Order: sequence, then C-alpha cells, then structure tokens
Amino acid sequence: QVQLVESGGGLVQPGGSLRLSCAASGFTFSRYGMSWYRQAPEKERELVAGIRTTGGSTNYADSVKGRFTISRDNAKNTVYLQMNSLKPEDTAVYYCYTVWGGSPYWGQGTQVTVSS
Repeated sequence: QVQLVESGGGLVQPGGSLRLSCAASGFTFSRYGMSWYRQAPEKERELVAGIRTTGGSTNYADSVKGRFTISRDNAKNTVYLQMNSLKPEDTAVYYCYTVWGGSPYWGQGTQVTVSS
C-alpha cells in the first residue's frame, strides 16, 4: 500500500534552515507528482510546493517563493523540501501528499516550529 513518511522537522530560530524528507513506498514513485502542504494551528491546510515527475517543473506558494525549494530523488523514492530564511509564520505541521489510483494519500506530518 502507499506510504509516505516525513522526517526532518524540529525547532529552529528565525532565519534558520531545515530540510524535510518524505520517503515514499507502495507505488512507482517516479511516475507521480508530489507535493508538500502545511497546516498551522486553527488554519486550513495549504499547498506549499509541488513537483512534477522528473523534477523539471515546480510550483510554490507565494509566501515561500525564493526561500523554499522542492526537489526529488527518484532513485531513492524521496521528495525533499529545503526551507531557508524561516519565519515564525512558517510554523506548522508539514505533510507530504500524492494522488495515486485516483485517491489522495497523506503522510503523518512533521512539526516545524520557528521560534527564538
């Protein structure tokens, strides 16, 4: 079955960096687009970044453009989110997401807290 497992979250000071990873299994990873979403307390879940199958096409939320970079390693079945210049408003649970067989799949999420 499809599994998405995020890692790499934690506590970081404003201006710091983190790299999130999402290890995928149960499907042919290289054939599917992948996305990162986030959900802050009392807010709706929002799209942060997406990447097509080969990694040549990406898209970002306006709030993270120029600071976050999504990438993928199809040999490792892993998608990454490099987050630089982090701000307190980036604090949220970050989720990995894909659609396979017409159904959405989410990881369990990883907490990112940006605070001094």
